[in-house]
Amino acid sequence: MATTPSDNEAALITEVDDSIKNVQTRALDISFNEILDMFVSDELIISPAYQRLFRWTEATQSRFIESLILEMPIPPLYMIEVEDNVYELIDGLQRISTWLHFRGKHPLRKEDDGSPSKLVLTDCDIIAGLNGLIYDDLPTALQIKLKRNFMRVEVIRKSSDARLRYHMFKRLNTGGAPLSDQEVRNCTVRLLDPTFNDFLSAKAANEDFRECTQHIRGDKQHEMYWEELVLRFFALKNNRSEYDHLVAEFLTHYMEAVSDSTTKVTFDYDAEGKIFDKTFAVMRSLGGGRAFRGPNTRFTVNVFEAWTLGLQPHLDRVDVSDATQLERIQQSLDELRSRDDFRAVAVGGGRNYPQPLTKRIELAAEAIASAL
Repeated sequence: MATTPSDNEAALITEVDDSIKNVQTRALDISFNEILDMFVSDELIISPAYQRLFRWTEATQSRFIESLILEMPIPPLYMIEVEDNVYELIDGLQRISTWLHFRGKHPLRKEDDGSPSKLVLTDCDIIAGLNGLIYDDLPTALQIKLKRNFMRVEVIRKSSDARLRYHMFKRLNTGGAPLSDQEVRNCTVRLLDPTFNDFLSAKAANEDFRECTQHIRGDKQHEMYWEELVLRFFALKNNRSEYDHLVAEFLTHYMEAVSDSTTKVTFDYDAEGKIFDKTFAVMRSLGGGRAFRGPNTRFTVNVFEAWTLGLQPHLDRVDVSDATQLERIQQSLDELRSRDDFRAVAVGGGRNYPQPLTKRIELAAEAIASAL
């Protein structure tokens, strides 16, 4: 006997059906030669920020080329249609970049003299005779075989809802080559609106900010950690009431909220930019590259949060040209750095929870106030 769905079930089914209608897709089979031509003629867009995430080793790249020669199955590419016959890659970066590198067309793979770099095959473990060869060394029959090899491409049509395109990118890029949280945000959130991304990148290049954060670990310098610190500053400054101890999710949600036109979150780029610039002009005057040092000389994010956010209630009263005032503030913060009550909420594990975060910001604000 058939059952009639309840009102809630019917509403859920309608919601699902409506969402499906908002994602229009089509499948294409495109040859590798066409993919190269599309990239060269700007019909296939791979954003510069995305290109920099090409991380496959030469051995991994070589084995991918070997797989193509052996006609092994490979996963599909995913693209979004940004306008008629123009597509943007959203999944498949390592595979496409490997092909571009092998053909000497990857824009970021250069020889020391600036000429295009061509992948030299290495560590091919099925056809050892491929090792040491570049594309031009292959027999003509194999070159043609590679160029005519087809790849399935799933295209999300331009008529699809932008938010659903964004969520598809975000879910597709949870695996593969490991990316930092900020690298994923940088590539995914810009599908909603690139304005906030570009703002974070611009502020990450601020000279005062870079001077103050010069001692971050070397590996983090290649993971967009500077951009993440800028995001952390604005997220905690403007949205700390929503913070729990899950830092990555908190930062992602704030970045999404600012970039998504359907939310009620507003961000005054001009005013916020001026606040950022003055904050780090002050911080540079309070110790330069050692401004955010912890118990040792290394950069410490807990101190970064405490000092920059503790400064905010007093920012208008601080005069960057007043050396005497700045000296008093620096002395007060230096004393706080070694105090047991500050160390209790800033040093060691378990300090990402709201309570110790709030406490160390309050202590820094009190220390700055006492110097004014």
